Amino acid sequence: MSWLTAENLALIFGGLTALAILLYAILDGYDLGVGITLPMKNEPWRDTAIASIGPFWDANETWLVLAVGLLLVAFPAAHSAILHALYLPAALLLLGLILRGVAFDFRAKVKASRKTRWDYTFKVGSVLATFSQGFMLGIYVMGLEYTAGSIIFACFSGFCVTAAYAMIGNAWLVGKTSGELQLHAIKQCKIAGVLTLAGILAVSTINPLVNVNALQVWTEPPMAYLFAAIPLLCFAMFVIGYLVLKRLPLPQDHGAWLPFAICNIIFICSFLGLALSFYPFVVPNQLTLYEAASSRESLLIIFFGAVVVIPVIIGYTALAYYAFRGKADGLKYY
Repeated sequence: MSWLTAENLALIFGGLTALAILLYAILDGYDLGVGITLPMKNEPWRDTAIASIGPFWDANETWLVLAVGLLLVAFPAAHSAILHALYLPAALLLLGLILRGVAFDFRAKVKASRKTRWDYTFKVGSVLATFSQGFMLGIYVMGLEYTAGSIIFACFSGFCVTAAYAMIGNAWLVGKTSGELQLHAIKQCKIAGVLTLAGILAVSTINPLVNVNALQVWTEPPMAYLFAAIPLLCFAMFVIGYLVLKRLPLPQDHGAWLPFAICNIIFICSFLGLALSFYPFVVPNQLTLYEAASSRESLLIIFFGAVVVIPVIIGYTALAYYAFRGKADGLKYY
């Protein structure tokens, strides 16, 4: 296996880490989004929304564990530098995820009069976890530096990521529900989509101003002409998505999954844009993938483990989504 050089292994693990982060953002993103916009004034709607994510939400977080694990073992220097700058928001992220997990179980075990309290806890945990992720992204884009300007940008990024998760969460509900709740989700998805578009435009403007590498990637021909297809596709999806939402619901619920599919494309385009802006750096303007990578011998051992583990994760995730396909019905606990 002469092709498994240190450079190629670093690139492979960089790609695997990026894939795990992207899948986490999409899969756990929609169930966080459901929590963010949980309809607190209508208990049956809340039960149906919870039922729509019940079989998936816990397994979706596997991708976060995988991403952090890959970063730790494949790029230990980058893991140290990134978490050193992000310990506080990372702790708040974990607190939010813990609140969600506790609330999800306790809402089924407490007296009916206390159920709403745990639904609020689930909602607060979702907002806290989502805002923390956006804050971390903002600090990362700003070079892992804490200045007044970077903190303001990170807070703005937190609101944008919250809006993006609310968008994909409601798009998920459009496909998994029907009736009044589906109409409510369509309305919320439109609002969140407008806020998400504004956030992407703002980040796309600011990133090249603070990141020299990003400015070169997006302005230097000939590759800049090719890369321009990514933001064009992204913005086209916003327009198409809004037009689709205006026409839904259709007879026999045709096209109900289109908003979620469109949101997936938007997330992929946004992630690709960020990845291209920073490549080959894994720590902005400090460490490249190749400088931060573990030794070739260590990466080889991890590689053979990943060849086994990652297909298993993909397999049981696909099986779960296939087994629980279709509309969410009434919430049941056993």
